[in-house]
Amino acid sequence: MVRARSEERRADILRAALEVIAERGYRGATLGSVAERVGLTQQGLLHYFPTKEALLVAVLEERDRWDTSGGRDREGWRLDLLESLVEYNAMRPGIVQTFSALLGESVTDGHPAREFFTERYALVRTNMAQVLRLEFGDRLPSGLSPERAAPLLTAVMDGLQYQWLLDPAAVDMPAAFRDFLRLLHGGEAGPHGGGAGNQEPGHRG
Repeated sequence: MVRARSEERRADILRAALEVIAERGYRGATLGSVAERVGLTQQGLLHYFPTKEALLVAVLEERDRWDTSGGRDREGWRLDLLESLVEYNAMRPGIVQTFSALLGESVTDGHPAREFFTERYALVRTNMAQVLRLEFGDRLPSGLSPERAAPLLTAVMDGLQYQWLLDPAAVDMPAAFRDFLRLLHGGEAGPHGGGAGNQEPGHRG
């Protein structure tokens, strides 16, 4: 019973953190603001999450579970579903900002989010290779294997987020990702409509 209440409280805190992030962004999501949202003192919140970084990593883990319908594994996903995920991310800048800010900080030794991102990227590269193999078989039109192309696909998805966060008026993240999918297909629109259609390269309608 006590454990169930504790898990329920943790879930309440994560929901509150997501709300605060959506409203105020990464910097505005303080422990105090989240604690107030769930009726706790900041000290009470620290009982569940000892640091802001620990709370935000838990938020990102929860986001990954939601994005993959209950798990971090994207087995069975297709490229067009990744396109939909990019479009969805463009509607939630607060959580994308949190992911990107923590990712940038996590490259330093001893950062509390480093283990999360290291493990996450290992899993994501494996999953992206599966997505590419499902789409292209053992070789992409470029001749690369899915395993060789997987880090590139991952880098494009996360790199576009940084550019979009810095200058959303100049970088249309979903359209740029569709352009990249067209490159993966050798310049042709993908079978799921993942290409950039009849737009000229670089044009954003």
